[in-house]
Amino acid sequence: MLEGKGVIEDTDMPVKMQIQAMRLASQALDVYDVLDYRSIAAHIKKEFDKKYGGGWQCVVGSKFGCYFTHTKGTFIYFTLETLNFLIFIGATSP
Repeated sequence: MLEGKGVIEDTDMPVKMQIQAMRLASQALDVYDVLDYRSIAAHIKKEFDKKYGGGWQCVVGSKFGCYFTHTKGTFIYFTLETLNFLIFIGATSP
């Protein structure tokens, strides 16, 4: 496991889910090269899909911008080591 502590920038996820997100990010960074953003994101997304049902999206990188609408209670944006992590389920149109 990485020794660095994650910093949550913004979230509306339940605390238990937040802890799981940061734990999965740390595990993925132990398994994959820190520059293999796609594999890190896929790992987190697949684990969230398994644990909480399908539809999760995950973005990992050191520099990115985004604008999205999410389902309430499913959003987290945090930093771990030198990477930023964005995890959410997109909102459905009415």
